[in-house]
Amino acid sequence: MNNYEIFSFLLIYLFLMIMVLVSVAFFTLLERKVLGFIQIRKGPLKVGFLGIIQPLSDAIKLFSKEFIFPYNSNYYLFVLSPLLSMLMSLLMWVVMPYFIIFLSFNLGFLFILCCLSVGVYFAVVSGWSSNSNYAKLGSLRGLAQTISYEVSLALILLSPLLLMNSYNFFNLMYYQENIWFMFLMMPLMLSLFSSMLAELNRAPFDFMEGESELVSGFNVEYSSGGFALIFLAEYSNILFMSMLFVLIFMGGKCMYINFFFKLMMLGFSFIWVRGLLPRYRYDKLMNLAWKSYLPISLNYLFFYFCLMVYLCNFISTN
Repeated sequence: MNNYEIFSFLLIYLFLMIMVLVSVAFFTLLERKVLGFIQIRKGPLKVGFLGIIQPLSDAIKLFSKEFIFPYNSNYYLFVLSPLLSMLMSLLMWVVMPYFIIFLSFNLGFLFILCCLSVGVYFAVVSGWSSNSNYAKLGSLRGLAQTISYEVSLALILLSPLLLMNSYNFFNLMYYQENIWFMFLMMPLMLSLFSSMLAELNRAPFDFMEGESELVSGFNVEYSSGGFALIFLAEYSNILFMSMLFVLIFMGGKCMYINFFFKLMMLGFSFIWVRGLLPRYRYDKLMNLAWKSYLPISLNYLFFYFCLMVYLCNFISTN
């Protein structure tokens, strides 16, 4: 790559990151508005027209506050963990198929799985470096939950990629021109949505931040900019996983307006589930991962593998 290509890549990536952060800001506003209507109240209303610039005022308030850290904490890890978590969540966006081919390589799926796997360790380091029992328990609980659901999540995502015979996300647009994978893999689609809720620590599986037991979980000692970075990383992952879900199961053509409509509806479903369902029980959550989703994903993966082998033999013999 020459200097012009490197500069163009960095400029496009910077623009992409700005758009992601703006989307996260307005997604938080949407969440507060929807939860307000679910709970029969109005939500943010005072800042700007109908509260439209409430996220901007929240950001200014958080980043202008004093950064307070526990006296017994590991200062460098305590400060760096939210920043690295934010950078890791933004790094995954580069492999998504956009209007132009921004960054494409044949192992994009494995790259996303690696980023999701590494991201949870920053939450663990955040809880451990705080030197707080509540934060430590929350981070360990989140680590066990994320590792458990990453197994079924990876196996669920392998089934459509096995049918494509490729790990490149750009091929998803072409393989779903006639029929969406949603109609071929409805049980896997429902299992993926539930696994995404657990992977992202969203309600009803938000045990990493169980307010009734752990005050605020792994981020209990964070304030001002550190808390804001953790918050941004969490909601950036929600938008990314929603986009990944739409891309894999609901026809991933980014050039059409219906792609963004489907993305908006899936993001709304995350908020709707949070306002509708109470927190699940932790032992039942683990049973759901190892006794329900893992057998379902393995059986479907084996079925599609046998189907691919049969079709290849049938085509070769004829």
